Amino acid sequence: MGITKAAACAAGAAPINQSLSGGIFIHQSNVQQATLTPRSKRSPFLRNVKKSKYLYVIFFLPFCYYILFHYWPMYGIIIAFKDYNIVKGITASPWIGFIHFHKFLNDPYFWKLVRNTLLINIYEIFWAFPAPIILALLLNELKNKGLKRFAQSVSYLPHFISTVVVCGMIVNFLTMDGLVNQIIVWFGGEPIQFMMKPEWFRTIFITSGIWQSIGWGSIIYLAALTAVDEELYDAAKIDGANRWKQLIHITLPEISPTISIMLILAIGRLMAIGYDKIILLYNGSTYETADVISTYVYRRGLLGSDFSYATAVELFQAVIGLVLLVSANRISKKISQTGLW
Repeated sequence: MGITKAAACAAGAAPINQSLSGGIFIHQSNVQQATLTPRSKRSPFLRNVKKSKYLYVIFFLPFCYYILFHYWPMYGIIIAFKDYNIVKGITASPWIGFIHFHKFLNDPYFWKLVRNTLLINIYEIFWAFPAPIILALLLNELKNKGLKRFAQSVSYLPHFISTVVVCGMIVNFLTMDGLVNQIIVWFGGEPIQFMMKPEWFRTIFITSGIWQSIGWGSIIYLAALTAVDEELYDAAKIDGANRWKQLIHITLPEISPTISIMLILAIGRLMAIGYDKIILLYNGSTYETADVISTYVYRRGLLGSDFSYATAVELFQAVIGLVLLVSANRISKKISQTGLW
């Protein structure tokens, strides 16, 4: 105990304090650390916000968008269970329960709408879903960077063309004196009224959809391909594997998680089709194969002003889509250990 506080300070050591009771020395830096530690641990959320303030500023606008246009409108779902009247409003309109759902299930158009919706989406999964994967694999094999960038740009461009313009192009190409019929006549065939025949509608819809979305959809798979380790290809070349075997045994297995996730999302959309393109392409003669749930909702809700019934039909469609999404995710988790959650 012979070292005094003054001697310790003169020797260059940190100041020390001696307790009155037992002569226990406490390092002053420890005292300062003990007093600062609780303050430094306060408000971790605020410190993180301050640290990442620019990221929160960027996040603010998308957050407001989803709240205003996706979550807040969910309040209007309750009109599916009401006899909605615009004058009375949502809250004052009387409750009627599941009458609109029962009415839709017994509607003579019900099975035709469900059949058309499912068939178009199933055909899109069969034909349109693999198309971006194939394009991404082909672009990945191109070694000429200039040609690769040109091919990517050309394939992306249709995605940015307005749906109205795309439908106008389709109608012009497929009219009786359009380009397609001119080619058919040139080869000795008879012109076909494509836009008036119900059996041609799904082919036209899906083919034009592939042309419009194949390039944009390939971006996800090209990004997944960039994450494949090049050493795997080097090892396969040493073992004598050609390009086809490298594709089968390395490339596809490496991007299979991405393919599984995109397939799950596609299955979740089996009951959903955007009405805009179909409305621009269909007519009275093609209703048999072109009329789907979304176009039916458009006619009953916006044109017929039957808002409660249209909301009930749309809610039915959303619930079925949710069931399909959850089921597909669960099956994928069991088979490949890959899922959305």
